[in-house]
Amino acid sequence: MTPEEVGARLVALLAPVEATPSVSGGQRFARATVDVPLESWLTAVRVARDDAVLACDFFDWLSAVDELAEGFDVVAHLWSTRLRHGVLLRTRLPRGTPTVASVVDVYPGAAWHERETHEMFGIDFAGHGELLPLLLPPEFEGHPLRKEFVLASRVAKPWPGAKEPGESEAGGGRRPIRPPGVPAPGEWGTTPTPAGAGGVGEGPRGGTPARPAGERPARPGPVADPPARDGRTDDDGGTT
Repeated sequence: MTPEEVGARLVALLAPVEATPSVSGGQRFARATVDVPLESWLTAVRVARDDAVLACDFFDWLSAVDELAEGFDVVAHLWSTRLRHGVLLRTRLPRGTPTVASVVDVYPGAAWHERETHEMFGIDFAGHGELLPLLLPPEFEGHPLRKEFVLASRVAKPWPGAKEPGESEAGGGRRPIRPPGVPAPGEWGTTPTPAGAGGVGEGPRGGTPARPAGERPARPGPVADPPARDGRTDDDGGTT
């Protein structure tokens, strides 16, 4: 079945529920994607598994996406090991009460994924029963994959790579260092670069222009042979 056919099949089975089919990715990576209402999440997962035409018997993964004011998207990928097609199921949770039905009763392998998503996003999975810490220490506070979560290391010390090299506030205003053996653009090229890009200002924003060809230092010529000394000869009779 094509991704379009997989999506259409699942939407038809869920009727009269208003599910929306689409296709994610492209070419051989294209995948049927179906958005379902929150209250129909568990039903959609069960239908994808039990329908003989879809036969999605393998649970691949489950995670979430923080959509800020719009809430959270919970996404699950299911796969048919016999028919070699898959489907992405997606539902939207309100940010104030991010709770969705657990699918562990349908796919026991989802238990680990739901625990991780609960820990990282603060999403509750009703019916799971064991949403215990999985990756973080028990004393950890907050949900690090929420977009409003502040990384403590960034508060204590700004990230040096926040901008272009040499432009970070943590860099103390240092100018970038050009790799050894690479000439400055203003010395050998005509392409202007921002001031400071080569250790000195170059280009149209107040730097030095490219040096005209006539002002470039002449290259040294070939080294002449040393004069003969003492009239000695080498092995083939030549004078050295």
